[in-house]
Amino acid sequence: MLRPLAAALCASLVLWLSAWAEWPAWDFTQILLKAEQRYGNLGNAKARLLAWNELMQSSSGLGETEKLKLVNSFFNRQFRFSDDSRNWRQTDYWATPVEALIKGAGDCEDYSIAKYFTLRRLGVPSDKLRITYVKALQYNQAHMVLTYYASPTATPLVLDNLIGEIRPASLRKDLLPVYAFNAEGLYLPNGKKGDSKKLSRWQELLQKMKAEGFAVGEG
Repeated sequence: MLRPLAAALCASLVLWLSAWAEWPAWDFTQILLKAEQRYGNLGNAKARLLAWNELMQSSSGLGETEKLKLVNSFFNRQFRFSDDSRNWRQTDYWATPVEALIKGAGDCEDYSIAKYFTLRRLGVPSDKLRITYVKALQYNQAHMVLTYYASPTATPLVLDNLIGEIRPASLRKDLLPVYAFNAEGLYLPNGKKGDSKKLSRWQELLQKMKAEGFAVGEG
């Protein structure tokens, strides 16, 4: 009677380990060193970076639903909203998670990017995650969220900095999808798919993260 259960547990362990090993381990000692070389004394930001590392270490064995909740809540707490003109003196800047945690602030892209890469590091496959550009109808402005697909045909869940609760997209009538992307490609509402390698800001972001010491592949 125990053999089927043991086999199932072993299979689950193999799947978990293979997902975790998709990217090489992130050496946070080196990442912190690089951050200190760039920014000097990190002050309170060091605690935010260490808390991020602790989140990933402590959440690695959880199911995907719990990972979504913890990661969404973590960054919604850690960041205060600040637009790019105030934060970076630029009209549009996509910050790495380290850059945003150093500031302790970011705009909607920075929340979504940080959540995406954290969940990827926790073993969530890229084809389940999409950084999604939407129009926030209530505010009549561009917005970005992270969406999660439990299966290719599932209604996505929306991880948003505007509200704390993760809700299905079917209940977010306030958001109008424009396009989405991940490591697999670029997705349009009409079903057409493009190449995310053509998104220059995405490619610049990946290069910045690699320079910071992160092994992120193609995202």
